[in-house]
Amino acid sequence: MACHDEPGMLTVATCRERLLNTVVPLAGSETVSLAQAVGRVLADALNARMDSPPADNSAMDGYAVHADDLASDAPLHLVGSSAAGHPWTGTLQPGESLRILTGAVVPAGASAVIMQEDILREPADSTHIRLGRALSPGENIRSRGEDIGAGDALLPAGRQLTPADIGLLASQGIASVSVRPRLRIALLSTGDELVPPGQPLAPGQIHDSNRVMLQAALLQAGFEVLDLGHVQDELDALRSRFADADRLADAVITSGGVSVGDADLVRQVVGELGDIRVWKIAIKPGKPFAFGTLPNSLFFGLPGNPVSALVTLEQLAMPALRALQGTRWQPAWTVSARLLAPVRKKPGRAEYQRGVLSQRDDGAFEVMPLAGQGSGLLTSLSRANCYLVLDQDQGRMDTGESVRVQPF
Repeated sequence: MACHDEPGMLTVATCRERLLNTVVPLAGSETVSLAQAVGRVLADALNARMDSPPADNSAMDGYAVHADDLASDAPLHLVGSSAAGHPWTGTLQPGESLRILTGAVVPAGASAVIMQEDILREPADSTHIRLGRALSPGENIRSRGEDIGAGDALLPAGRQLTPADIGLLASQGIASVSVRPRLRIALLSTGDELVPPGQPLAPGQIHDSNRVMLQAALLQAGFEVLDLGHVQDELDALRSRFADADRLADAVITSGGVSVGDADLVRQVVGELGDIRVWKIAIKPGKPFAFGTLPNSLFFGLPGNPVSALVTLEQLAMPALRALQGTRWQPAWTVSARLLAPVRKKPGRAEYQRGVLSQRDDGAFEVMPLAGQGSGLLTSLSRANCYLVLDQDQGRMDTGESVRVQPF
């Protein structure tokens, strides 16, 4: 029995599992410079090439002191200075001190650094200092390798590189990395009623908000997007555009045309060219979500209503797309929040309602569900900063109850 002939609706968890079990990460890799690497996915695990920091260094401006003098009240003779990039090359002896600046290498023989604010100095004496307090061994010294040691695991394969990762790689002297190919996604919208933004509307028409919205979300996730435009609800036009999309891309995403109406032809065309493996999910908004395979690519059919399109992209399609890119999917981070207003819900479908999350002075989270929860109300997405994640069997919730929230 084909998946689209199955009775009832799949749960969100079952749908995600089927999608992830179908996906095989893209093969191959390419080498890019660090300047081009942010947002790319590491092809291979990396280990540290060197200790970081590579030598003991001072955490602040002050004076390096020998181990024998950490509690001394005797004057300590100043023997030189050390600055970042200009180390003092001698060995500190008992009774000596060294002027040292933040980031400078701590010389051999030094056991601690005292802040310059904590020293005592005679106005006429420029060659000696006294300690204003006792020091502990290692105080104000950043030890060699305290961040990471040579040979330690640095970053795993499948990591989508962040700006902090780029800095970490640079600190290891790494100038380029091997990354997976950037996922190419062909994006198109369907529906005779759609008109591009900027063009006037005739009676019965609406602006095509889905395609630019979905393109923005996919670009933000680090994918390459091929905008294949808008296709009329006509079988030959759809067949031609799907053939182009399948030839050009690793994944094809549409919005509209996967429900059960007479003009919903996308499912029919995908069924002719490939196979529909998932259809009808117990999710709100977004029940008519389709997933399948084309000869050379994966297919994701999102609903036509804009809120449904973005919710199903984020909750269902995005985990599979990241897996196709080579990134391991992890469940979204959620927090528990107190409801500031009641939530209306009937058991039967998992719901992702939109809300505004805030935090009280005591650290507790509160969430206000937005009034407009319809699948065509884009204002609810624009004004929200979180989803209220409501389980399939859950019903109405009252003010003051605790709800699971997924911040955007």
